[in-house]
Amino acid sequence: MAESWVNSGERTGGSDLHLELSGPGSKRAALARALRDAVRSGRLAPGTRLPPYRSLAADLGVARNTVADAYAELVAEGWLTARQGSGTRVAEQTWPPHTAVRPKRPTTNATRPPDRQPPPRPHASPHPSPSPRPRPRPVARVHDLRQGTPDVSAFPRGAWLASYRRALQQAPNEVFGPGDPAGRPELREALAEYLARARGVRTEPDRIVVCSGFAHALRLLFGGGGGAGSEKGRGRQVLRGPLAVEAYGLPFHRELLAAEGVRTVPLPIDEHGARVDRLTRERAVLLTPAHQFPTGGPLHPERRAAVVDWARARGGVVLEDDYDGEFRYDRKPVGALQSLDPERVILIGSVSKSLSPAVRLGWMVLPERYVGDVLAAKGEREAWASVLDQLAFADLIVSGSYDRHVRRMRQRYRARRDRLVAALAERAPHIEVSGVAAGLHAVLRLPPGTERSAVKAATWQGVALDGLAEFRHPDATDGPDGPGGPDTDMPARDGLVVGYATPSEHAYAAALEALCGALPPADAQVPPQHLNLSVITEQLNDGA
Repeated sequence: MAESWVNSGERTGGSDLHLELSGPGSKRAALARALRDAVRSGRLAPGTRLPPYRSLAADLGVARNTVADAYAELVAEGWLTARQGSGTRVAEQTWPPHTAVRPKRPTTNATRPPDRQPPPRPHASPHPSPSPRPRPRPVARVHDLRQGTPDVSAFPRGAWLASYRRALQQAPNEVFGPGDPAGRPELREALAEYLARARGVRTEPDRIVVCSGFAHALRLLFGGGGGAGSEKGRGRQVLRGPLAVEAYGLPFHRELLAAEGVRTVPLPIDEHGARVDRLTRERAVLLTPAHQFPTGGPLHPERRAAVVDWARARGGVVLEDDYDGEFRYDRKPVGALQSLDPERVILIGSVSKSLSPAVRLGWMVLPERYVGDVLAAKGEREAWASVLDQLAFADLIVSGSYDRHVRRMRQRYRARRDRLVAALAERAPHIEVSGVAAGLHAVLRLPPGTERSAVKAATWQGVALDGLAEFRHPDATDGPDGPGGPDTDMPARDGLVVGYATPSEHAYAAALEALCGALPPADAQVPPQHLNLSVITEQLNDGA
């Protein structure tokens, strides 16, 4: 038996759903099994309203009582909830999706319906062994404090819609044909003016190439245009490795470069930013000079000048990741490194932090000698960034709506940052906070040897965040003399990277409370040479 249903659009108040009724047993059992699978896989999200008995029964061709009985069974097991006037809905889950799922109220033989009693086991002992002591489980992730995502609830829908409408109304017919791989001239002109005004960038529109984001830019520069929707290597490889990178950075970028065959070499970081004096044989270096990711802080002015001098002397190039340069709070604006030498610096930016990662728009400001090769790598037509999105963003800039949105979000994020710092000062004054003068995240410095236990404690508190170790380059070592050894000056640091942009306003106070509850106490400092992480992990697992 295999029957499926897709809601044909009848106004039932439920959600469209596709079910496969298959397997042994009655139709009621098959329907209950299909609904469990839909919840377990995440196709039916918590809170989703299911169709009424009559509608689902009619679409499936089964009796109404069959649907009613299946719903009742899942309500009893905790998969669904039923309330007068609210209908039948998927219960709020306490388990992550795509994992083995337990119902909220596990049934026992005493409460199990008669037709669901398990068969007796042959040769079963009349005196079963005692069950192991149940261990406490972490609660579901209810507070997302991971870095990297802005407050998407504040996306300027009205302004974006108005700009999109104007762009659509005023667009010439050529817009609806194959696009220019360099990007729409309207956007490149708007970006040249905006970047000069807001970031001190020195460029002309014909030096700007539009892309879909930072990852796309890296693929164009190091992969010859290989990637989704193109034949790998069809274009000329613009840059070659090895590429020097900061010892702390996004793992995704390192993985992307490794997939393109590019070896990355870590540069140590100190309180003044990347140690650019350690550059040797590399021909290119990737930096976040306005706000080092993730540790925070700008690249010292002397080092900014030094890395440009290195590029000139070496015939190399600096890749500037300008990932959140718009958001600064307690310091003067830091201009783009590109302004020091437009022929030796490639500036890469996007709207993923200022607007939304769903708007796949980015840009490269290129030295003249690289423009042709980048366009060759991109292909003969625009196949990456929506032309209408480009026109809408250009209008957003020209109309002043983009500046107003950035100013508004700067105020919002600063208030969020202030609340985080105040909560830590009150609840965990022993925790040092850094990297908070700009950006969308902070770094909480932890006592040595406590990072892993703190991340696990946060999970138990329902907080999703990352430890600083997640961002450390795998080849960054402590040197032969231990942390801070003379060969590297790059000791491993214990810390938490806490994003403060994502949680909704009404949930932010609870998120901060949960975060503070997960932090190690003031007396938790453990000398690294005496730390036994396996003991800490075992204690957490045992609920000690």
